[in-house]
Amino acid sequence: MSPEALQKLLHQVRSGKCSLEAAVERLAELPYAELGFAKVDHHRALRCGMAEVVFAAGKSDEDLLRIVKQARKHSPVVLCTRVRGRQARALRKAWPDAHENRRARTVRVGQAPKPGGGKLVLVVSAGTSDQAVAEEARETLEAFGARAEGLYDVGVAGLHRLLDKLEQLRNAAAVIVVAGMEGALPSVVGGLVACPVVAVPTSVGYGASFKGVAALLGMLNSCAAGVTVVNIDNGFGAAAAVIRMLGTGKQEDRSDRHKHKRRNASGRKHRG
Repeated sequence: MSPEALQKLLHQVRSGKCSLEAAVERLAELPYAELGFAKVDHHRALRCGMAEVVFAAGKSDEDLLRIVKQARKHSPVVLCTRVRGRQARALRKAWPDAHENRRARTVRVGQAPKPGGGKLVLVVSAGTSDQAVAEEARETLEAFGARAEGLYDVGVAGLHRLLDKLEQLRNAAAVIVVAGMEGALPSVVGGLVACPVVAVPTSVGYGASFKGVAALLGMLNSCAAGVTVVNIDNGFGAAAAVIRMLGTGKQEDRSDRHKHKRRNASGRKHRG
């Protein structure tokens, strides 16, 4: 359940549109739902700002469907990552309007919120072989209401392709940079922009890339200050990091409103 959904429910109780009993019944599963084989965390959006995402790898089709069905009870959108072909077919059969991105290996059940104006997140990939991870990041961003765009195949082997998009880079609120091989691209981007840069090493490369370890170490040793690095092939993790970064201002806004309310309440009490 999102903070907005909880506020709406409480307003409905206060206005009489929802009975207290019905509200209690709906909130009974709020911490988590016990399915026996899984515990679906309905409270995560309230704690962390984004609902639980279902990692489909290793799950049977039946278990995956049960988890998504339960998650949908309290979340308008459920994102599944690392979805296999058979799993995707089962999800689309259960929810015909589900959105599948085969390259990203994601399926989104439910309608993603419309992205707000302003904060654009740019997802940059070094090569076309890195696009599966880049698309996973973009799909995650869009599932949680972020405005995201892709800038693909602009690796350091042809640096003019990246420099040609410098204005687009500098207009972004955050940049996710996805690269394999030696993983040099995040250092270049980190030296060009002032916004947060999150680097994602991929397992793309020849033998000495060690399935992404070379790119990971290169990114961790970046000489561009402040570049954040997530795990190999973890496009979802990069998107989650950016969502938290860009959500900080909203939390501060809520805190400021609470302080303002306390000051007003204190003033009214003093005047009385």
